[in-house]
Amino acid sequence: MTIHTTPAQAVLVVDVQQAFVRGDGALPEAARLVDRTAGLIARARAAGALVVHVQNDGPAGADDEPRTAGWELHHPVEAGPTEVVIRKTHDDAFQETALGGLLTASGVRSLAVCGLMSEMCVQATARTAVALGYRVVLPYDAHATHDIPAEPGISAAVPAATVSRVAAWPLSRDADVTSRAADVTFTAAPLRTGS
Repeated sequence: MTIHTTPAQAVLVVDVQQAFVRGDGALPEAARLVDRTAGLIARARAAGALVVHVQNDGPAGADDEPRTAGWELHHPVEAGPTEVVIRKTHDDAFQETALGGLLTASGVRSLAVCGLMSEMCVQATARTAVALGYRVVLPYDAHATHDIPAEPGISAAVPAATVSRVAAWPLSRDADVTSRAADVTFTAAPLRTGS
């Protein structure tokens, strides 16, 4: 895997919400995910890079239904011009949200994507970022998912680590997939002043 050396100008922290990292519904790798995403957030803040917390609004009755304990973001938000929350209802954090406009207005051209679920929201968001021309880095140890249960007649159970690896693999042609979040560095984006 690539060692990412060019600084990213933003980090997208996708769906790191209480329902998925605490209690009975926690991902198998929740402790690692929380540690790695916290490190990325801290380094991005220190560099003045944009920090975007993406928060999924699940349907009624879901673990991440809005305004329930499970919906709450795990990492504290330091709201301000370089740290925001974007709420979404689709896997892709760009779909029907202000994310694209925010990145453009902030002058961001390179970003790191982390969070959960690897094969769903992380992959969908990273794919769109690549398609929109952003340079994307995907730190392999900073995204995670659940095991996929066995399906009789189709397959045995698939461990979460395998699902995450498979989700990252097709992105490696167009994004920088790096082994360690610790290798990702940040810099502030040059703010655009409207021209």
